[in-house]
Amino acid sequence: MTTPVLWFDSVRRDYVTGPVTVRALDGVDLAVSEGEFVAVMGPSGSGKSTLLALAGGLDSPTAGEVWVEGRPLSGRSMADRARLRRDHVGYVFQDLNLISALTAAENVAMPRELAGVASRVALSEAHAALDEVQLGDLVDRYPDQMSGGQQQRVAIARALMGDRRLVLADEPTGSLDSETGDTVLAVLQRRVRDGAACVLVTHDERLARLADRVIRLKDGRVTSAGLADQTETAGSAS
Repeated sequence: MTTPVLWFDSVRRDYVTGPVTVRALDGVDLAVSEGEFVAVMGPSGSGKSTLLALAGGLDSPTAGEVWVEGRPLSGRSMADRARLRRDHVGYVFQDLNLISALTAAENVAMPRELAGVASRVALSEAHAALDEVQLGDLVDRYPDQMSGGQQQRVAIARALMGDRRLVLADEPTGSLDSETGDTVLAVLQRRVRDGAACVLVTHDERLARLADRVIRLKDGRVTSAGLADQTETAGSAS
């Protein structure tokens, strides 16, 4: 049996503020294999962004374990987790996290340069990635010279650089018109067909129907998991 690229084993995440404990995730089990596109849906506060943060090693579970590429994340240093994200995990943040002092191409090339790839090669790869999201004519612009939707596509191009087998995307088409959103989704789907695993957080039922599976969260728990049309039917019947 193929080892999942991403595996949550009874994951719980509590946030404690003084006497108050908020349980963001409560006993979540999830396995995502190579070549699989999974959409995560649920109301605000259901635990979607927490799930992505744990999957990318940006946060640690209170209980349970998260595995990426067959390796547990617990016990790893922050530096080791940063290397894991740089080399194996493409992360599209909801707030994008672009560096304002770098051009679009430099932002996209940065993970590859940090991995030791020569700057010339990394920039060439970045230009190709920006072409793929239809931003080839904006490679030399800085983030504040681009629209929000253009910045979002830069962040997506950066997440897809290199041979990353796990792509995590938090509302990656939220600031895009439907045509551009479809273009970005097609890029993600191509990466999945090439063998990556993709976990996409979205509120858009239309996008979710294009996934292989939909995971629905409520109050930190998985309420349904299955094929997109099955979960949609279940949701409309409840």
